[in-house]
Amino acid sequence: MPTVEELYRNYGILADATEQVGQHKDAYQVILDGVKGGTKEKRLAAQFIPKFFKHFPELADSAINAQLDLCEDEDVSIRRQAIKELPQFATGENLPRVADILTQLLQTDDSAEFNLVNNALLSIFKMDAKGTLGGLFSQILQGEDIVRERAIKFLSTKLKTLPDEVLTKEVEELILTESKKVLEDVTGEEFVLFMKILSGLKSLQTVSGRQQLVELVAEQADLEQTFNPADPDCVDRLLQCTRQAVPLFSKNVHSTRFVTYFCEHVLPNLSSLTTPVEGLDIQLEVLKLLAEMSSFCGDMEKLETNLKKLFDKLLEYMPLPPEEAENGENAGNEEPKLQFSYVECLLYSFHQLGRKLPDFLTAKLNAEKLKDFKIRLQYFARGLQVYIRQLRLALQGKTGEALKTEENKIKVVALKITNNINVLIKDLFHIPPSYKSTVTLSWKPVQKAEMGQKRTNEDTTSGSPPKKAAAGPKRDARQIYNPPSGKYSSNLGNFNYEQRGGFRGSRGGRGWGGRGNRSRGRLY
Repeated sequence: MPTVEELYRNYGILADATEQVGQHKDAYQVILDGVKGGTKEKRLAAQFIPKFFKHFPELADSAINAQLDLCEDEDVSIRRQAIKELPQFATGENLPRVADILTQLLQTDDSAEFNLVNNALLSIFKMDAKGTLGGLFSQILQGEDIVRERAIKFLSTKLKTLPDEVLTKEVEELILTESKKVLEDVTGEEFVLFMKILSGLKSLQTVSGRQQLVELVAEQADLEQTFNPADPDCVDRLLQCTRQAVPLFSKNVHSTRFVTYFCEHVLPNLSSLTTPVEGLDIQLEVLKLLAEMSSFCGDMEKLETNLKKLFDKLLEYMPLPPEEAENGENAGNEEPKLQFSYVECLLYSFHQLGRKLPDFLTAKLNAEKLKDFKIRLQYFARGLQVYIRQLRLALQGKTGEALKTEENKIKVVALKITNNINVLIKDLFHIPPSYKSTVTLSWKPVQKAEMGQKRTNEDTTSGSPPKKAAAGPKRDARQIYNPPSGKYSSNLGNFNYEQRGGFRGSRGGRGWGGRGNRSRGRLY
């Protein structure tokens, strides 16, 4: 094996040869053999091998393998030097192989080394994006779990930093094509990351692009399957997928398929839903997602049937007034509990879908049912007025820092919920019932155009909910207002965060089962 002096001498031969450097194959071979030496020889080899690599195509494999040996050396400084120089090997047909190698090197636990790998990948991405993607997706589809995980995270964080001239339409089409292959077998967390990757592509910002993404989500949600409310994984998958679909819906990209599935399969089983996420109010989470989707529902095939299911579920949370004894006092032990958060969601969803069948309450219900519904609405409205007055009084005169206390944030959210319900109930009391009013759901930011339109908005937009610290879309940092029991209670209940659940298990089966680990082999 060559000494330091021999390495320098042969380096000099190659450096002085200028345009005839390719004629000194023996000198380059000496440098390649430097990887078999000690620490000093290896450090020199790590620098010299890439410098003259392009002049010896017949030794390309030997040179890449030599540099790869250095990338796996026990000495961290040698590894870092070798990794830093890897982009110089990314020429022509060698680039996908270098991308594959760098992707595997993402598994390092050394932070400096990890950053070098990221920078090297970005460097070759700018040389040949399609070739680099070939190496990345090869490892995502076939590599070890740790490599797969880090390669996906690389794409989700780094793609958005690349300039438009790198992320061309052809490159984005390749990302979509390869992502579809990966989505055949993903965990919940991986699915969320891929939706982040795909929704950020310029070519998918169009209506047809968004529709394509919705179809991808629907496929993952497996809306053709029989819904099993007792299976936490089945429930969690539906919720994860729906969360990804909601931001994609618009007046041109309809939520009809998801809304139909929720009405037909989820609402009837609402009380028996299970979740692997501790502390999550799964019923409220489902109702919030339904409410958000209902605004963008298109023409529904079984509208009357599904509206009836929604109406029946609403009735469960709209109690009748308690019977009064002969002396005029409540004959029961306590007032019915008014579930404001649930009712806001159900009433909003009913109001949105009711616009598509405005005579549902008058022509599709018999007189007794309509009378019963109005009694329930009236009773709920009386309870609302009490709470609204209490909340306004509690918040009166409070501004700035005073509204940022936890207690007052709770009250601000509670006031949004109760005001929303109040507006919707007033609409339904019209003869015939009206569906013209618009409200912003309590957990959604108020749109600028709506600011100042109504006095209720002025009362409810002075504070904003605290942000959840966990990663994920901001709209998942939702607040739950648990209203008090009894019509005249002054307690404002409890307040907590909703937690986002992940799909349990690894990849495998229909994309949600187990996936075996692969032992680490030679980096190639």
